[in-house]
Amino acid sequence: MPTSSAVSPGNLTRRSVVAGAGIALTGSAAVLAGASGALGTQDREDDGKGGEEERGGAPGYGPLLPDPNGVLALPAGFAYRVLTHCGVTRLESGEYTPAKHDGTAAFAGPRGRTLLVNNHELKGPRSDWEHPVPLAEGLVYDPAASGGCTVVEVSRDGERLAEWVGIAGTSTNCAGGVTPWGTWLTCEENSDRAGENGMTRDHGYVFEVDPHDRRANRDPKPIKALGRFDHEAVVVDPRRGHMYLTEDDSDPNGLLFRWVPPKDFRHGRGRLRTLADDAGTLQAFRCFDSGGRFVDDLSRAVRPGTVYGVDWVDVPDRDAREVPVRRQFAEGEVTRARKLEGMWWADGGAYVVASYARDEDSPGQPHDGQVWFYDPRRRTLTLKLRFGLNRDPLAPGGLDGPDNITVSPYGGVIIAEDGEGLQHLMGADDRGRTFPIARNEVNIGTAEEPEYSEFAGVCFSADGRTLFACIQEPGILLAVTGPWRRP
Repeated sequence: MPTSSAVSPGNLTRRSVVAGAGIALTGSAAVLAGASGALGTQDREDDGKGGEEERGGAPGYGPLLPDPNGVLALPAGFAYRVLTHCGVTRLESGEYTPAKHDGTAAFAGPRGRTLLVNNHELKGPRSDWEHPVPLAEGLVYDPAASGGCTVVEVSRDGERLAEWVGIAGTSTNCAGGVTPWGTWLTCEENSDRAGENGMTRDHGYVFEVDPHDRRANRDPKPIKALGRFDHEAVVVDPRRGHMYLTEDDSDPNGLLFRWVPPKDFRHGRGRLRTLADDAGTLQAFRCFDSGGRFVDDLSRAVRPGTVYGVDWVDVPDRDAREVPVRRQFAEGEVTRARKLEGMWWADGGAYVVASYARDEDSPGQPHDGQVWFYDPRRRTLTLKLRFGLNRDPLAPGGLDGPDNITVSPYGGVIIAEDGEGLQHLMGADDRGRTFPIARNEVNIGTAEEPEYSEFAGVCFSADGRTLFACIQEPGILLAVTGPWRRP
């Protein structure tokens, strides 16, 4: 995947409000995501600052055009190709592509090709699914589990060449993260113990998948040093070696974790497999405001630009032998957040998405999404984006439930929507204006009550020519090309 160059923080005080969707945004373009802009949604009302011409023209690539094939609405000049489709395309071994596409990463392959590692968020026993991840010999962790990853090889011209199993027998492979050494960390968003829901081994771990070396994936080994909980995403600090992990859970709400490697440990291909189960230190975050007051939940922040200091608290029992990790802390010890989701490493820190918080979910103000930036050098967490509640999810232009996030090589960021109603891939320019890049048109409901599945797995090819993304149901991996430019 492309990476952004480091830039100075810029002006943290600039702020604007988008009336149509109840979204406030802050910060210079450099701060939010490297060559990336602040996030928001398109204005749906006049903001009193003049028309689009006066403000420099409309952002993005123009309106989305309906797809006669009912798959993906795109701007004029853009095109898509279906790379994999559950129950339609087949693996090298002959089985159908598995269901529930989710987190995805793109790696430069040989001869200009792209290797995509694609998670399949399949939970529970294999009998629950028509198309689970096949139990490829030597690549199975738990033969009772239905999830895993596949690897898809794509030609320079965007043609699907092959698909094979990267790991099988894992559960609820949701998101994950790319390592600086060119592998994928796939995360189980499920912590069933052996004997629960038909499982024969414990789950709730992170596994490493090497898209370049099939032999390296044999005999899958969980990285127990990273804890056992409902994992969502992970990023690696390439300078310090720390790893940051999100937890998507509730009752109580989940945590943001940091893993500090043992002294003298050096990351690299295959090194994580060598770690002892208790290697390094797993910690949960604890935030405090500018007055030094403890912050119990990230939903307390309502003003973009809010900066919290961060301390880290050691996890007593990272394997959660008796008590789930998030319940091992007394009230006032750690900070929580509802639905901590995607992360992306850029600008020397981690961008962290909190998908939503409603009245019954969190103690603070309800919202339909937050994007935070953790700066490890300053040990601060800054609110970059806050989505107000989306009152009409089926109205054009609305946005709620951000999930995956990535940095665009053309400037700005792209986020995948996992909310209610319409589902979009949304871009944001360096002026903090957002615009739709794609809309899911695969209606899995009815004409009277339409339903659209979430987007996931958004990422760019190494050469920046192709944007990849998944529609989780029925399970479609797409490649989008077009006149990409700095919007």
